[in-house]
Amino acid sequence: MSGDRRAVITGMGAITPSGLDPESLWDAVRAGRSAIDVLVGEEFADLAVRIGGQITDFDAEAVLPRALARRLSPVQHWAIAAGDQALAQAGIPDPAAALPWDRERVGVIAATGSGPVDAMQAATRALDAAGPRGVPLTLAIHGAPDSAAALLSQRFDLRGPAQGVSATCASGAIGLGEAMRRIRHGYADAVLVVGMEDCLGPVNLASNANLRALAAGYEDDPHAASRPFDAARKGFVMSHGAAAILLESADSAAARGAAVLAELAGFGAASDAHHPTNPHPEGRGAAAAMRAALTDAGLEPTDIDHINAHATGTPAGDRAELAAFDAALGETARTIPISATKSSTGHLLGAAGVVEAIIAVHTMRDQTLPPTLNLGDPDAEGWDIVAGQARSVGDESPIDTVLSTSFGFGGHNGAIILARITP
Repeated sequence: MSGDRRAVITGMGAITPSGLDPESLWDAVRAGRSAIDVLVGEEFADLAVRIGGQITDFDAEAVLPRALARRLSPVQHWAIAAGDQALAQAGIPDPAAALPWDRERVGVIAATGSGPVDAMQAATRALDAAGPRGVPLTLAIHGAPDSAAALLSQRFDLRGPAQGVSATCASGAIGLGEAMRRIRHGYADAVLVVGMEDCLGPVNLASNANLRALAAGYEDDPHAASRPFDAARKGFVMSHGAAAILLESADSAAARGAAVLAELAGFGAASDAHHPTNPHPEGRGAAAAMRAALTDAGLEPTDIDHINAHATGTPAGDRAELAAFDAALGETARTIPISATKSSTGHLLGAAGVVEAIIAVHTMRDQTLPPTLNLGDPDAEGWDIVAGQARSVGDESPIDTVLSTSFGFGGHNGAIILARITP
């Protein structure tokens, strides 16, 4: 099939520690409010790192029937709620009853690093306590990383391909890119992409702390822990949550009079083929993903107006990302303003790419660059990092395109380019 159809965003949803909808998320990020705090729960008491971005005020039973809510994991609750929001914003409040497309041409992608890990951990405890008959039968149905794709498909009666995408912290960006390709090449008219992660269990926290990947020692000042590009950065801070984006063909959106929020104009992915956790020091795979996204969008480096950087706050990762910008964007790289919004949201791992795409859409809508927090001693000499507070742009330098990058353990790299739709 030909690849000339444009993929546009018509709906978004978010359940995150920064906010329980996209506007609240954006308001917090733009205002420079940190979602990082000391984790609440006795299960965290003995951990070396006890901070993160935690959702504390979400009511699953306001979204799902009580019986189903009790069978599912929190990450699935969040994914479903974010999907509800995205479809409602797209003008489809009851997709199971009425849908503007052939149902067999509407797909679902659930992007996650791990999926409902709490279900497997609970089942393991049940096995130890009660033997094989104590293991819940629902684990086989709802315990897989791709289970949210099936749940969303069933909830909304979406009969196109429903699948999971798992590429650690690049999952969300790669899920969006694969959805764009389905639409561009005519395999789907619309795709609901949900990025989701529940990474704040004690096992995940302990494992990442043992890797020395997390920012440690900030229990007395958690808001200061996530500090991308700062010389004192020590590691990333994990957050959990979910975010959703509805992509559809531009022709479909026009035909039904949908409000278009942005275009997903380009996508690239590549692998470092280097190390299980450390990025390639020259940003080899990251640069390749960015170059591929530019080619896919038909753009040059000079066409990029803003970068929402992956920038998790690890010493090696931030350094490699700047090297990748140099390699992919050339002499233009250091003239492009860069925001590192994980300083506010924390790192939502497999959901991060979708969360940051939502932030990019709002960046273009409001013509406001979100701030990078905790940048007291920049380790990025010569770079234009938007630090401290949001920056409004003038008519002489509009933000019409945003490059959003996502990289992960294992050398996974994804890059997407979003473009503003102007009247």
